[in-house]
Amino acid sequence: MNGQSDARGLAAEIARCKICATRFAATKTAHAPRPVVWYRPGVRILVAGQAPGLRVHESGRPFDDRSGDRLRDWLGMDKAEFYDRDRVGVLPTAFCFPGYNAAGSDLPPPPVCWKTWHARVLEEIGPVPLRVIVGGYAIKKHLGDSRPVTEAVADWNARPNGTFVLPHPSWRNTGWLKRNPWFGDEILPALREAVRQVLAD
Repeated sequence: MNGQSDARGLAAEIARCKICATRFAATKTAHAPRPVVWYRPGVRILVAGQAPGLRVHESGRPFDDRSGDRLRDWLGMDKAEFYDRDRVGVLPTAFCFPGYNAAGSDLPPPPVCWKTWHARVLEEIGPVPLRVIVGGYAIKKHLGDSRPVTEAVADWNARPNGTFVLPHPSWRNTGWLKRNPWFGDEILPALREAVRQVLAD
């Protein structure tokens, strides 16, 4: 397809992408590409994350796992609100599950996905009242912020209006949350209020 394809056509084009087939076949999971595409033009909230995990790869729904449960709690949203594609879009740094390495650890999102698709997707989505940038890879890609995640998240008051930066909601970050109570005390109330305001408009 050419660059004139509409959003529906672009989403379908991404869903058929096999550019990483050889890369994924060489991982420990030896899986085939399955892009998880979840956006429409004009969404009110854009959740910019990292990459699908194995459970999301299997279900085809973004944040359909324990990380998603925690993220929805942070946002103050239930599943029906979160999965309303007319209001919420999810744009990962890579659309497919990257797989595991030989040690069973998560592989990083392949940079080729961002280079291939993201400028076109962001153009199709258009201006978004509320952007929620989740995790270190997404923070670097969307904001050009290469600082440690803790510093990037703590600097939330300096962000443009309508932009929130969050750590990844993985269970692996439970210790981080305990060490940084300011995140729950200061940022989450402001984030939830912003979500309610945007959804009410």
